[in-house]
Amino acid sequence: MNNYIKLPAVLLLEDGTVYHGKAAGKIGTTSGEICFNTGMTGYQEIFTDPSYFGQIMVTTNAHIGNYGIHDDEIESGDIKIAGLVCKNFNIAYSRKMSDTSIQDYFQDENIVGISDVDTRALVRHIRDKGAMNGIISSEILDIDQLKTKLATVPSMDGLELSSQVSTKEAYEYGDPNAAHKVAVLDLGVKKNILRSFDKRGVFAKVFPAKTSFSEMEKFEPDGYFISNGPGDPAAMPYAIETVKEILAAEKPLFGICLGHQLLALANGIGTMKMFNGHRGLNHPVKNVIINHCEVTSQNHGFGVIQEDVRKSDKVEITHINLNDQSIEGIRVKGKKAFSVQYHPESSPGPHDSRYLFDDFVAMLK
Repeated sequence: MNNYIKLPAVLLLEDGTVYHGKAAGKIGTTSGEICFNTGMTGYQEIFTDPSYFGQIMVTTNAHIGNYGIHDDEIESGDIKIAGLVCKNFNIAYSRKMSDTSIQDYFQDENIVGISDVDTRALVRHIRDKGAMNGIISSEILDIDQLKTKLATVPSMDGLELSSQVSTKEAYEYGDPNAAHKVAVLDLGVKKNILRSFDKRGVFAKVFPAKTSFSEMEKFEPDGYFISNGPGDPAAMPYAIETVKEILAAEKPLFGICLGHQLLALANGIGTMKMFNGHRGLNHPVKNVIINHCEVTSQNHGFGVIQEDVRKSDKVEITHINLNDQSIEGIRVKGKKAFSVQYHPESSPGPHDSRYLFDDFVAMLK
């Protein structure tokens, strides 16, 4: 895109804090819960991660868009973030294999953003004050008008969003002649999770979020996978019940992120909204079973209640976060069922945790 003129834009937070910057992407207005990701790369994968649905993303890396947009580097069919806040919105890009610029990408997908913001100051503010809603606009610069609009934005606490990002129709992924079959409950599944199964000889059938256990059983799977996704897990009784039925049927089960929280809820363990959440590519986690540390990719604003896990006689802790000691993994006693809070498919991110897919496949044999 040549001769792009940066128009003024404004970011207003729920606590009244205002940041002024320049328009990025489509001219318009957008709102949602504001959060930040500390990853140094992988912005396109972050944009298309369904777990970010309904959230405004602040990127701590100073340069966004500098290596362009590549059609293959997506985690879902379209951009899922509600909006973007960044320091430098680089329309010109250096990578020859890229297909388009970030500006054209955002305009094509109707994504509103703001650049030229002091994101270091903004992230420090969010860290101190906690998660809150925000609104970005490059068409309305009047703060009072924006305050009125922002007041109507619902809190993420208690919000069910997975059914909005889930597939509408079941579909298959991988080789039908593979050694194993897994039913995937799609609550916002990332493409690299499906790729990770395919690489390990697993044929997957992906089902809409509210599919019943009995319906998925018709696929005759060897095991079940409960995916990542957006929103409050406690607002998903339909999924909690499905997980309970899978456990009662003694089927192998693996959950990631939201799937981890739902496995906890199915075993009487509560969940809570975190002050800020974990979002980035370098979170240290300890596997307490084998006394091994791994660097992980994370994206979640809810977590399981530590006290509930430690008191439970149904599950045992498998992984803990070395930054804040939060519970990062559990397994159900006496069953082939386990889950982790982080993302072992790690796209983007380190590959330290890919072994968890191997552990699940071993359960299917």
